[in-house]
Amino acid sequence: MEKPSGSTTLIDSVRYVLKAEAEAIQSIPLTQSIDVAVAAILTCKGKLFTTGIGKAGYVARKAASTFSTTGTPSVFLHPGDASHGDVGVVTSCDLILAFSNSGRTREVLETIDFCRKLEVKQVITVCATDDSDLAKLSDIVLPIGKIAEPCPLGFTPSASTAAMTALADALALTVMSARGFSTEDFAVRHHGGYLGIKSREKNK
Repeated sequence: MEKPSGSTTLIDSVRYVLKAEAEAIQSIPLTQSIDVAVAAILTCKGKLFTTGIGKAGYVARKAASTFSTTGTPSVFLHPGDASHGDVGVVTSCDLILAFSNSGRTREVLETIDFCRKLEVKQVITVCATDDSDLAKLSDIVLPIGKIAEPCPLGFTPSASTAAMTALADALALTVMSARGFSTEDFAVRHHGGYLGIKSREKNK
């Protein structure tokens, strides 16, 4: 997809970014690892901890929130705090879901190493490819593919984070469906705001 030139209109520039992000999502190379990841989350007896830093960290935070809302107890573990004692919250019953496009982010690699020493049950990683340093430390790898960012400089995480977010949503909603998660279950966890009102009304 050709990047906008200097004469491109603002609307064309916005359209280019949206198209790049949509294509990144549609091009995620789905493999049997998805089945394994869903099964691991469904059978987890502890909590699902998500981790990541920078833009991938925001994706991890959102993933934890979505999983918790849909019936999978989940907590975001900040890599910066993990090395200062917060990793102690992880047990051998828990799962880690790590996000890093490059799979080389030092803080995330250290966090996974800490979790391994605490004998965490399994590590699931979302990254560009399955041959990164992070992938090698993981039990299950969910690659999103090598994604070109639509940023004029080619740096700003945007299409890659869109793909990560979409894949995390797909995982959470697939697990939700497999659990037989009901409107009543949703209402108990999401009792505030418009969605809370809507779910309670549906249960009447």
